[in-house]
Amino acid sequence: MHAAIVVLTASICVDQAWPAATDPLYASGFELFPPASLTVHYPAGAHFISARGNGGGLSPTQGLKFSRAGDTFTLVLEVSAATQWKPLLDDATYAIGPEYPLAPGEHVEIWPHFTTVHGQVETLIAAFHSTALGNTRPIYAYLPPTYLENTDATFPVVYMHDGQNLWASLPQLATSPTTWAVDSAFDAAATSGAFKEAIVIGIPSNGDRIYEYTPTTDPNFPSGGGADHYLQMVAQELKPVVDGMLRTRSDVSSTLMAGSSLGGLVTAYAGRTKPTVFGRIAALSPSSWWNNEFIVTDVQTTPAAPQRPLLVYVDSGDSNDGEVETNALAAAYVSVGYDLGVDLMHVVQAGGQHNETYWAQRFPGAMQFLLGPRD
Repeated sequence: MHAAIVVLTASICVDQAWPAATDPLYASGFELFPPASLTVHYPAGAHFISARGNGGGLSPTQGLKFSRAGDTFTLVLEVSAATQWKPLLDDATYAIGPEYPLAPGEHVEIWPHFTTVHGQVETLIAAFHSTALGNTRPIYAYLPPTYLENTDATFPVVYMHDGQNLWASLPQLATSPTTWAVDSAFDAAATSGAFKEAIVIGIPSNGDRIYEYTPTTDPNFPSGGGADHYLQMVAQELKPVVDGMLRTRSDVSSTLMAGSSLGGLVTAYAGRTKPTVFGRIAALSPSSWWNNEFIVTDVQTTPAAPQRPLLVYVDSGDSNDGEVETNALAAAYVSVGYDLGVDLMHVVQAGGQHNETYWAQRFPGAMQFLLGPRD
């Protein structure tokens, strides 16, 4: 195929129905491909956006400039085979992260970042008061690199328990010897593309942790049983405030919950009681033993979709980390129709123990499964 003919046919057919196989152009031996299109959303100001790549008229050494309407940049290409591309700012600074795939006829829409490599952890609310619980606590938020740089982008939200123990950048908050390093994990993924960027909301625990994180009392812990009130606080009091303050995607598919130990227990319980709010859940080393494995029995009564989480991640270590009970929890999810590797991921970490060091090691894998790789 001659390049000149490819460009000509693309310009002729971009707004027309594509010819059938009986068309004379096909009979003459030419193969036509529907145009692929790229859309980039970025507040570029006085700058411009270009694309480089291999194939479809793209060059690895000189970019094609996008047309522009405000913060929206568009480019139409004739692509005859799967290829890859990347946007540049002023045809000089590549977007951070891996190249984007592009197939014939495909439309790709992205919200890139070009210069910011680290997200930011901030005190989102210094004193958040809950009517449901009758107490007050700070709320922390991790804002990923693209959030800070690209004001056109919106993000899924991960709600996490024990929010004082999450941040590598704020170790002074932690009540544990080490942190989950959630901010470091998301920063790394923003560069590697291992999983999508997200806002993370850290909800600190307090002196009522056992009460707030447990769905029932336990023969050995009569102070438990406040999880319904705690989840009411997260879903009905905190989430609307977060959605109003930040550029979130508020739908169920974009709202995640994650926690460990009793935080993993309350996360699994949220999957049972609030599946239309928290669509993707990660229970790391959950306290599945609580009250004679209450959560195992509860999960066995999970109704059909949509009254269930879309994706479930559950794990443990194999070194004094409740492996037997958590295996039973994973089996309960399978018993109600979850498919391992499809909408359920169950991980047992060799040598894994019940502390933040190992949760930090497994957390990126949980996010890879729940959020998926960057598009």
